[in-house]
Amino acid sequence: MRSQDLSSALQKLQQQHRYRQRHILQTAQSTTVCIDGKTYTAFASNDYLGLANHPDLIEAGREAMLRWGVGGGASHLVAGHFAIHEEAEQALAHFCDQEAALLFSSGYAANQAVITSLVGRGDAVFADKLNHASLNDACVLSRAAFCRFRHNDMEHLEQLLANSVAKTRLIAVDAVYSMDGDEAPLKKLQELADKYDAWLYIDDAHGFGILGNGHGSAVEQGLHSERLIYMATLGKAAGVAGAFVAGSRQLVSWLVNTARSYIFTTAQPPALSAVVLASLQLMADEPWRRQRLQQGVSRVKERLAAANFTLLPSRTPIQAIIIGSNEQALLLAAQLKDRGYWVPAIRPPTVPEGTARLRLTLSAEHTADQLEGVLNCVLEATQP
Repeated sequence: MRSQDLSSALQKLQQQHRYRQRHILQTAQSTTVCIDGKTYTAFASNDYLGLANHPDLIEAGREAMLRWGVGGGASHLVAGHFAIHEEAEQALAHFCDQEAALLFSSGYAANQAVITSLVGRGDAVFADKLNHASLNDACVLSRAAFCRFRHNDMEHLEQLLANSVAKTRLIAVDAVYSMDGDEAPLKKLQELADKYDAWLYIDDAHGFGILGNGHGSAVEQGLHSERLIYMATLGKAAGVAGAFVAGSRQLVSWLVNTARSYIFTTAQPPALSAVVLASLQLMADEPWRRQRLQQGVSRVKERLAAANFTLLPSRTPIQAIIIGSNEQALLLAAQLKDRGYWVPAIRPPTVPEGTARLRLTLSAEHTADQLEGVLNCVLEATQP
């Protein structure tokens, strides 16, 4: 796009109610935050277990910085793979019941690493229509045939697989879909992967720490296969930053040797790995956090069951309230904001046209009063 066209393009986004801007968070991540100088009860963060500001994680990071310093200094293959990185990778693999794991700076980088290193020209990727943008971008960058199947439609996927003549096939899905909160049928996907000799790549960004007693969607579903590749982010339920890929030792060795977004990136700050270890311990030791989340999910469904809008089916902390128009979703979010509740309006292109929504995300740290308060406001704001 030419520079002179930017002004009119931005104006068009505003007219379509798609214009976005950042807001300044002036406190640590919590259920009560200060944004742009005002205090809100927040239902917007993916900090599902309330660990992002946990004192144990803060102390683990402080002690690790005193020992390991701040920056990674180099890529993992040059001089940046610290002993604490190795310890975290081994712990993550064990936690997810996999042979090996590999740390990445972000889920975006992990998705690019896996897909672009396993498939290329002459191969094919089969991706759910509602996959995260990072998965889609990785598929395009791989130069493999990009075959998209209807959301959770296993018959459509099998048709595509059966008609494919690709040398290498890879099925890529979100385990939990970030804007709807529903889940992929992982067992059926594994069956199809086995039947058609395909890799199954699971992006469990929103299931890790929550499902399978915290161990993730693949563990909950009992998936075990040499063709299985598991990825989860560490900046959501784990409360830290970065991501990891887990699978066979052979797979991890291949990624270390071929994944460009791993090879050509400075290693994560080593202290973050110490914080990851502390987070894994809390996830194992404090199941009450997941129990409280489930109580909150049940309460949302109970209170909103008779409302005049669509609440998408989800057993996860992601509770999506479909509004429809971009303008109306923004209006409702503004009304909640005026009442002291920060609930984001999600609009296209993040979600399909005509499905703008309020995305209510729950945390184990939300109190009963905070939850009842936001539900009261949602119900009042959506009354005809």
